[in-house]
Amino acid sequence: MIALVDTNVVLDVMLGRKPHLMDSASVLAAVETSKCGGLLSATTVTTIHYIAERQIGRQATLGRISDLLSLFGVAPVNQAVLVSALGLGMADFEDAVLHEAAIQAGADCVVTRNINDFGLAMIPVYTPAQFLAALAI
Repeated sequence: MIALVDTNVVLDVMLGRKPHLMDSASVLAAVETSKCGGLLSATTVTTIHYIAERQIGRQATLGRISDLLSLFGVAPVNQAVLVSALGLGMADFEDAVLHEAAIQAGADCVVTRNINDFGLAMIPVYTPAQFLAALAI
């Protein structure tokens, strides 16, 4: 199974955000141990940098992004993704972009803590706990 992992899940781990840290860390560990494939949206990487740099500093952020890029593939955000996202009808455009990037990159699902924002999704959308259950971890 290939999962596109949302920004909030990665930030939970990078910033130690409780009470979400354990499940989110387990999702990243599943990718690291090849229990599943993992993708990040190209926009997720830039958003992570923007948010994390302010909290943990530039060098720590760049190091963690480098680590992420060694584990995850990157789902492109190009014109086709953006046009598809515009036509999807989701209330949150950022989530529509994430969804369309996932589909066009061949992901089987999206892992996010905002599952309510993906009501029109055409692939399964899981919370970290639901995803881990689906993997039977």
